[in-house]
Amino acid sequence: MRRVFVICTATALGVAAATVLSGNSGASAATGYTTRSLHFAVRVGPSAAQSCDIVGDLYTPTAASSRHRVPAILTTNGFGGSAADQAPFAEQYAARGYAVLSYSGLGFGGSGCKITLDDPDYDGRAASQLVSFLGGASGIAFADAAHTSPVAAVDYIVHDRTDHDGRSDTYDPRVGMWGGSYGGQVQFAAASVDPRIDALNPQITWNDLSYSLGPNNAGSSTPGATKLTWAAAFSAIGIFDGLEYAQNDPQRLIGCPNFADFVCPALVAGASTGYLQPDAVAALRHASVSSYLPRIKIPVLLDQGEVDTLFNLNESVATYTALRAQGTPVSLIWRFNGHSGGTPSPAGAAYEAGRIQSWFDHYLKGTDASVGPAFAYYQDWTGNVGTASSYPIGSPSRFFLSGQNLVRSTADIQPGSQSFVTPAGGAPTTLGNLDVVGSQTSVPLDNPDVNVPGTFASWTGAPLANAVTSVGGPTLDVRLSAPTIAATQSVGPGGQLVLFAKLYDIAPDGSPKLINGLVAPVRVADATKPVHVRLPAIAHRFAAGHRVAVYLAGGDTNYRGAITSVPVTVDTGSATQVLTLPVS
Repeated sequence: MRRVFVICTATALGVAAATVLSGNSGASAATGYTTRSLHFAVRVGPSAAQSCDIVGDLYTPTAASSRHRVPAILTTNGFGGSAADQAPFAEQYAARGYAVLSYSGLGFGGSGCKITLDDPDYDGRAASQLVSFLGGASGIAFADAAHTSPVAAVDYIVHDRTDHDGRSDTYDPRVGMWGGSYGGQVQFAAASVDPRIDALNPQITWNDLSYSLGPNNAGSSTPGATKLTWAAAFSAIGIFDGLEYAQNDPQRLIGCPNFADFVCPALVAGASTGYLQPDAVAALRHASVSSYLPRIKIPVLLDQGEVDTLFNLNESVATYTALRAQGTPVSLIWRFNGHSGGTPSPAGAAYEAGRIQSWFDHYLKGTDASVGPAFAYYQDWTGNVGTASSYPIGSPSRFFLSGQNLVRSTADIQPGSQSFVTPAGGAPTTLGNLDVVGSQTSVPLDNPDVNVPGTFASWTGAPLANAVTSVGGPTLDVRLSAPTIAATQSVGPGGQLVLFAKLYDIAPDGSPKLINGLVAPVRVADATKPVHVRLPAIAHRFAAGHRVAVYLAGGDTNYRGAITSVPVTVDTGSATQVLTLPVS
């Protein structure tokens, strides 16, 4: 499981870069840079009371000196990885004249202390001390894990006169951060506590980890449905890392093995009840950029995967929208590959890699390289990249629920009724893919998602006369009738109705494709009121002759549904029940 997850993350991070970044192994002076493995003594926690050892590799351009200073890039691993994962990127950027420090995050790849899910007080503070090292501070880097052989202070990094709060600091390097998934969120954590950082490129990461692991796409304060397969993968990989490196830091296995203490009970409660408890939600949000976003003031190039059932495109939209609203320089790229697979065309991969290089060259080297458009998205139907001056784009196109059909005009709406039953015990009602392993097995994400009869309602449109391109977040508005839930929904989340909305592309031969494997769990706080569902955003073209379909299912393979079986009816005949697609 650990290998599968690391492959997923590494593939998502590396496909685009690999097209342009032909990494050199065995770095030496002949390649234009040197490499040195180091240990870093850092202190973390709200009061900086805990000591940790971090392992990392420093890539230094051979031309760098105190008289010829260079900018720096700090990078760390995705979940389950290590500093070695960033070697191709580090080697290429060192050859381009950047000093690159690649390190293993806390709890991973030989670094000590526990996994705290990119908590600013821990992972953010740790990264901040590595920034100080790059700025020339002594007493941080050592040649050994015991921290007895100090390394000379760095004197070849460009310094800034002031940080982004306008203050002068002796150890203020010109430094950016790069990385994906777990190595993407840490950039926000670091920038929230350290205004010396100058540019970020967080890739395929989260906005709100409580949404990522227990989403409720009804957009309310009601908790959602826990992701079972991803949560199981996270816990197994984290514990495995702790056991593998226990000799370095045995204390990390005390309590919740290799995780912050709240994680184990949160996972157990989520798996048993089907939703995250309030204390777990609070802790997960504390480790999410959504909770401290006003502190992010530096330029951010967001990079999110269209094929990603862990951190879907909605996460990047939430971060982009908030950063833009507060005036933080931000651009958004939707690439094809994410945690769940997807291989972009050479053109798409090269575009992404070029944007990243221009971003760092502009903000770290001070060149006139263009930072590019505010929004770009990969078109898997052409292999090219579309761009726009902002997000969102397009205009809403409505498909009204009518019996078992989707119709384009209110005049065509017909009354009708569909009934189904959600399963007891939160059991799945689909025979689909396992999110965490689907892209690494013989069962691809576009394998037909088979729904068990009697456990879902569906509405399908007529064959499209012309292709329809949808880029953005679809929504579904629906009214439900579930009388038996009325007696229990006031008790709390455990007594509420849970459904799963899904958007399909139906081919002319009738075969359905669940678009990018994306599912929208909904825990309905009050089943007597209209339900507004925000489905995961997409960049998809429905070809001419294909049909659009939307499903409401009572269960899903990758989520824990409601504990109680509930009969549900959807009566149509009103224009208020509608699927809305953003159409370009």
